[in-house]
Amino acid sequence: MLWPGNQALRHFSTGQVYFKNKLKLALIGQSLFGQEVYSHLQKEGHRVVGVFTVPDKDGKADPLALAAERDGTPVFKFPRWRVKGKTIKEVVETYQSVGAELNVLPFCTQFIPMDVIDSPKHGSIIYHPSLLPRHRGASAINWTLISGDKQAGFSVFWADDGLDTGPILLQRSCNVHPNDTVDALYNRFLFPEGIKAMVEAVQLIADGKAPRIPQPEEGASYEGIQKKENAEISWDQPAEVLHNWIRGHDKVPGAWAEINGQMVTFYGSSLLTRSVPAGEPLDIRGSKKPGLVTKNGLVLFGNDGKALMVRNLQFEDGKMIPASEYFSSGDTSVVELTAEEKKVAESIKVIWARILSNVPVIEDSTDFFKSGASSMDVVRLVEEIRQKCGLQLQNEDIYMATKFEDFIQRVVRKLRGEDREAELMVDYVSKEVNEMTVKMPYQCFINGQFVDAEDGETYNTVNPTDGSTICRVSYASLADVDKAVAAAKDAFDNGEWGRMNARERGRLMYRLADLLEENQEELATIEALDSGAVYTLALKTHIGMSVQTFRYFAGWCDKIQGSTIPINQARPNRNLTFTKKEPLGACAIIIPWNYPLMMLAWKSAACLAAGNTLVLKPAQVTPLTALKFAELTVKAGFPRGVINIVPGSGAVAGQRLSQHPDIRKLGFTGSTSVGKQIMSSCAVSNLKKVSLELGGKSPLIIFNDCELDKAVRMGMGAVFFNKGENCIAAGRLFVEESIHNEFVTRVVEEIKKMKIGDPLDRSTDHGPQNHKAHLEKLLQYCEAGVKEGATLVYGGRQVPRSGFFMEPTVFTDVEDHMHLAKEESFGPIMVISKFQNGDIDGVLHRANNTEYGLASGVFTRDINKAMYVSDKLEAGTVFINTYNKTDVAAPFGGVKQSGFGKDLGEEALNEYLKTKTVTLEY
Repeated sequence: MLWPGNQALRHFSTGQVYFKNKLKLALIGQSLFGQEVYSHLQKEGHRVVGVFTVPDKDGKADPLALAAERDGTPVFKFPRWRVKGKTIKEVVETYQSVGAELNVLPFCTQFIPMDVIDSPKHGSIIYHPSLLPRHRGASAINWTLISGDKQAGFSVFWADDGLDTGPILLQRSCNVHPNDTVDALYNRFLFPEGIKAMVEAVQLIADGKAPRIPQPEEGASYEGIQKKENAEISWDQPAEVLHNWIRGHDKVPGAWAEINGQMVTFYGSSLLTRSVPAGEPLDIRGSKKPGLVTKNGLVLFGNDGKALMVRNLQFEDGKMIPASEYFSSGDTSVVELTAEEKKVAESIKVIWARILSNVPVIEDSTDFFKSGASSMDVVRLVEEIRQKCGLQLQNEDIYMATKFEDFIQRVVRKLRGEDREAELMVDYVSKEVNEMTVKMPYQCFINGQFVDAEDGETYNTVNPTDGSTICRVSYASLADVDKAVAAAKDAFDNGEWGRMNARERGRLMYRLADLLEENQEELATIEALDSGAVYTLALKTHIGMSVQTFRYFAGWCDKIQGSTIPINQARPNRNLTFTKKEPLGACAIIIPWNYPLMMLAWKSAACLAAGNTLVLKPAQVTPLTALKFAELTVKAGFPRGVINIVPGSGAVAGQRLSQHPDIRKLGFTGSTSVGKQIMSSCAVSNLKKVSLELGGKSPLIIFNDCELDKAVRMGMGAVFFNKGENCIAAGRLFVEESIHNEFVTRVVEEIKKMKIGDPLDRSTDHGPQNHKAHLEKLLQYCEAGVKEGATLVYGGRQVPRSGFFMEPTVFTDVEDHMHLAKEESFGPIMVISKFQNGDIDGVLHRANNTEYGLASGVFTRDINKAMYVSDKLEAGTVFINTYNKTDVAAPFGGVKQSGFGKDLGEEALNEYLKTKTVTLEY
């Protein structure tokens, strides 16, 4: 059976067959938005019988016209549709000749007569950037921001003689973020979702399912705000109102004030949620309080005492400068270009030449706007440079460097990352300690900025060495978590990170690893202050392995591959099936307090290498290295929103992340009980992917044929490494009866040699436990062991000094039914059980008689025995004649109630990737 042309197409999907009607369309409008709507409608099978757009400007066709002309679609370019209020007969006749069944106006600046609007069978539909009837008119999106609306969006409506008062066909909405601009809303939502909605609306009409919802007569309507004189700032208002006024006028016409007798326009406003930085006063006419020119921008004050910051200023002659440079000429030194940068400059010159087709030769002095470029050409320039050069510019980069020579200088500085550090504003808590000045950020890190928690809540983070408060840290609220997730999702869906090629992603990760290494002494000092880690161990392991982890996964970025698969092919025998490995999207990572930076690195490096963005919640008691890490990511050049850090509680921030519908993967390290709650929340919310590294009770079996000196040394490390706060710590040692007593004696002798004290002292072996509550739990653990009848051989007490210090502890005669034998201590407590000589299977049964299965170990000189035992042990890792020897290339993770999924190694990448199978016939 043959289907009539353009009447219906048959689509097949699993379990259903349906038909889609198609229409003959006339597109009336212009712009990139119109071009995208046109292209998507064509792909959907609708027939565009005519495109009606504006005449060429300076010899350049509108993007919609260019796309239609390439396809051979009839294009008509009318400067106007009517004269003195009367329709131009020839224009209407030309329009009617195409025989459209529906007019689609995706973005139209011309007035279209009603005899054209009503001419087709189905009338006309129009896109409007407003949730009608809340705002009407050409500047509706501006008024959305000026009014401080919490919701923005767009409407697709049926045209009537009021043009934006006709019945609603469909609407879509989004949240307005506190610092959103017109551009931000347009790029994040109005543009991509508007295109989809226009296509959906056309199909609803074709299928006879399109609603006509009358607009109420009441509703806000505003004049356009395109006149510059209407955009002057009235200063006697709260800071948020001033901010809304400035961002609502950004970019056209621009909110302005008079400074030193000159009209100065403000761009790039954001609310200042932190303390006001130092700066030089600047008098502004009408403002009761002078502004402050700071290193990060111009601070302005509302009548409520709150502040906002403006990033850029534009003068009457059109020159735009960073607001921080108002009192200086800025850096005018000319950057010498490398050979590679000269190639980039030549590529950009070609792009300029295509856009400025009326300019014979692009010279250093060629001015983009004086040569005839429009705001639409700004968008085109940004997009072409992104596609050709892999560099994401902002519109303001063109406005601030309009001459070709200046523009190239700006591009090169961005490529080198020289503009990154100046954009970041950090309030530090500084301490003179460990023969250095340690500078610690303490605020939430969201969308590339350090900000206070929305409700202003903070909490103390404590130095376990003496119990003193290091500083007060922002306590992230649900709203802060939502902002962080929104930033991560936007960075993945719409930002530079989502478009970045894998090799460039790896380059950023290598740069971050270098910065971690360059700052390793400061990071290790912060780790010692905040977690009690012995400085030398922190330097080697906490920080050293973090550096190695980022370098390892940086190398994986451009090596993630799918595969081709031979399939059982039907005739004709021409099929290709292959798999693609793709990132998941915005991910959440929740890390513990025992290795604050290393656990961050283990999970986030794999997550980033796979191409995801992330929101990370550090442990409440150890947030400071994570926040210092955030600062280094900015210096490394990571785009905004890719990495977000929300310090606070697991009950608030952690729970919200596990429930959030926009998080596609959650990686967690912590207790089994919390892991179960997280897994449940992830399942109920949106079935997000989960990996869990949970509790352990790792057995270490020491046979009598071992090298005893090594077994004692490494057995102690297996328990006391990092104060016993180690997820794979040997939770129970099984020592063969014939060497049991000697083993215990030697261990106690070695413990007595250990120095307990200040973790910053280079001779210290054993530092304080992480926090007071944990120390108290360990002391209770020891009390329970004594009550059950285990023998306390050594320790079991708090060290009599300030801080949270505990003596290394040894228990023997531990029976399998005891609490000590079953539950993890997560502290410096050695639990020893003896087993009968030669009873290999018996000790294996006892070792496996636990719901945990993270790690295990065996010491023996007999390789056959070692391999037999390693085969039988139920654990994710088995150490033979060693312990704690993890490496970034070796996958790490548990079984049973110690969790599932892997950190480290190639397998860790799969935790943050999805596999897509593609089959095509050719």
